[in-house]
Amino acid sequence: MPGTPVRPSLRQQPMVTMTRQLFLCALLLLGSFSLQAATGPDQAAVASAHPAATVAGEETLAHGGNAFDAAVAVSAALAVVEPYSSGLGGGGFFLLRQAGEQPSYRFLDARERAPLAAHSDMYRRKGKIQPELSLDGPLAAAIPGLPAALVELAQRYGRLPLKDSLLPAIRLARDGVSYDRIYRERARWRLAAMRDDPETARIFLHKGEIPNEFGLLRQPDLARTLERIARDGKAGFYSGETARKLVDGVRKAGGIWTLRDLSEYRVVERNPLRFQLANGRELISAPPPSAGGIAIAQSLAMLQQLPWQKAEPVQRTHYVVEALRRAYRDRGLIGDPDFISNPAPQLLDRAYLKQLAQSIDPQRATPSSSLPPAGKLHEGNHTTHFTVLDADGNAVSATLSINLPFGAAFVAPGTGVLLNDEMDDFAADIEGANAYGLTGSRANAVDAGKRPLSSMSPTFIESQEDFASFGTPGGSRIPSMVLLAILQYLDGQPIASWPSVARYHHQYLPDVIEHEPNTFSTKQIVDLKARGYQLKALNRQYGNQQVLFWHKQNNLVEAASDPRGIGTAQVIKKQAGAKPE
Repeated sequence: MPGTPVRPSLRQQPMVTMTRQLFLCALLLLGSFSLQAATGPDQAAVASAHPAATVAGEETLAHGGNAFDAAVAVSAALAVVEPYSSGLGGGGFFLLRQAGEQPSYRFLDARERAPLAAHSDMYRRKGKIQPELSLDGPLAAAIPGLPAALVELAQRYGRLPLKDSLLPAIRLARDGVSYDRIYRERARWRLAAMRDDPETARIFLHKGEIPNEFGLLRQPDLARTLERIARDGKAGFYSGETARKLVDGVRKAGGIWTLRDLSEYRVVERNPLRFQLANGRELISAPPPSAGGIAIAQSLAMLQQLPWQKAEPVQRTHYVVEALRRAYRDRGLIGDPDFISNPAPQLLDRAYLKQLAQSIDPQRATPSSSLPPAGKLHEGNHTTHFTVLDADGNAVSATLSINLPFGAAFVAPGTGVLLNDEMDDFAADIEGANAYGLTGSRANAVDAGKRPLSSMSPTFIESQEDFASFGTPGGSRIPSMVLLAILQYLDGQPIASWPSVARYHHQYLPDVIEHEPNTFSTKQIVDLKARGYQLKALNRQYGNQQVLFWHKQNNLVEAASDPRGIGTAQVIKKQAGAKPE
């Protein structure tokens, strides 16, 4: 059953030796967790998209780390075992809950930044935009943020030295991790681009072809890069040997990075988006430069004014799609808050959201072309996610990315660092669309040092009774996937259903409902078309949601991992006789 705690097998985890598993169990039996605070759940949980990363988080908790230390370990492990989804050459968002009688929330923006030499016409040749330049190769790469985030988490929030939390990832990079079906599938999608870069092909392919399943991916250069970060912190990546190799490799291949780009990178702590829901619940999610948190808040606010819970399936789908249509329309007004003034207060204004809900015809689809301009009142893009909760009640929900699978398919020689292609998340052409079909906007135009707009939406919902964490990869579909999982939670469904619920998506333009295979019955498709919808059945499932739930009344913790992926969710109970540190 999805979400049932299952420890990864040795076949799945060749690098997890029997000795290590016995040692981890011994630590747990000795009660290595700190005594919970009065506000803590007395249990811990880790859910991630890969078994090795979940084990890395468990191991770190067992060694006395808190949720933030475990987040470092999981992030770094994912950078090794999921090179198609995240890595040291990418970035991400970290939503933090600091435990206490009155918990506090932090949001770490480790989104990549455009190089200082970037400009709005950098992908234009002979007057025409060349989309491939923002997708493949070093010119597509923005300055990575993940290494700085790992250091920030460890130094400001963690209990353990950074080097301790990075040990599992270093071991995975050095000893190897099995190629699995997800790796081989993603590599097949990006095979041509990966073949174009000799270093990428050398590390991630076998003689230019997709590696066989259950062979080992070993990354000694990446292990050495991680070791420099473990030893020197931020300087171990953003200056010194690693920085020189990154810049030399990028520039020799036609990129525009400089040592100054790296040395000036900073993680930005922002106020998380907070929005009051019904029944004493509060949504805590990603603020700009993410558009996802606002879209989720808007959609929930509209649905609160509609009878979605009592509706039969087609009617419920209709309400959800119309809410998403209006929320995604407003996406074009959002951009890097360090560069533009974001209209978040206006977009989350109760009067505005009420009018959006009132504009929904209960029976007919609203053509996107008929909606008024974004943000106006009526007059009259591959990614990974994980979540961690410790026994004290500290929590992390983090979404990490290098954009398309295997990013820019470029590795600077000697670093093992696969670079992102997040520059495509900018509006390289404000009249066109990016790789995820999202239309451009001036608010998200390329600019030196700017962070591109994102759909990543790590999210908490908290009340006096419970706490829940949500998040998934999936490009432009992230907010709709998180919304569908939240609706399962609000509807009182078991946690296993949150990440497994059938998925559908509408993003304003194109004006079509995309959906997974078998999401709708034949009759439901006929009914939706009769309401005026166009539908597009995808040939595969999408997303990889990781969730957890803490029932505060009985201190029960649950976690679940998306059955579409290979991830695992583990709940770790504090052993009887545990003693405080």
